[in-house]
Amino acid sequence: MATATDLKTASAEEALRQSDVMAHLLDALKQGKDIGHYGRLVFAMVARHFMDENEVVSWLKKDRDFSEEQARVLFVQVQGRDYNPPKRAKLLEYQAQQDFPIVPNPEDPDSGNLYRDLKFPEHVYEHIEEYYEEKAGA
Repeated sequence: MATATDLKTASAEEALRQSDVMAHLLDALKQGKDIGHYGRLVFAMVARHFMDENEVVSWLKKDRDFSEEQARVLFVQVQGRDYNPPKRAKLLEYQAQQDFPIVPNPEDPDSGNLYRDLKFPEHVYEHIEEYYEEKAGA
């Protein structure tokens, strides 16, 4: 499992490629494909934990339908709202709303499990735990 701190020994791209979803998005972006609104959102929500702003923007602007300015705005929005990476069910929900497939193998229940494939900074897991505690108390 790759962690954000593994970046000392591996590149951010290598770390992200531990996830089939992120490898799929990286490959599509390398080819200049339009990964759709939700594909870009997911990429930003995940990649920001492994790359700095300029790296994320550099990847996002490879999308043929997305400018550097749009990429920077998306990054700042995701960072500012501290969005957590989505769970598999949310990825599939996003995927249903656009043409580009975010989860490469939706029939495989392990495909698209970002939390199984990647190790995020501890505050991501704490934020999720707080959410479920608040929801249970409501």
